[in-house]
Amino acid sequence: MNTPAPPEHGVTFDLANVARELRAEESYLREGQTARTLIRSSDLRIVVVALKAGKSISEHHASVTASVQTLSGHIRLQLPERSVDVPEGQLLVMGAGLPHDVYADTDSTFLLTLGWPASK
Repeated sequence: MNTPAPPEHGVTFDLANVARELRAEESYLREGQTARTLIRSSDLRIVVVALKAGKSISEHHASVTASVQTLSGHIRLQLPERSVDVPEGQLLVMGAGLPHDVYADTDSTFLLTLGWPASK
């Protein structure tokens, strides 16, 4: 397991390489899903998620504002009142507490960014 990088002095990531590494992990090959936290600080979390076509992440919510940016593939999020397509290159921003699930139409990787309350 990789330890999230400390952002204090600046850090860069090759997201295409991270996605390739995730798709080669045993958990992705076996379960069709895996993730890696890139940054975990008092006010921010950044996670790359890989999801095989046809796989889903069941309904959940974040207690903070969150964004989902599709790096490759095509995902769909089911929100309470609508379904939102988020193909490669698109970004969806969701308010705190908004319930949603995620479905991969094709093999996909996406960047999940979570604001994080300083009190945590």
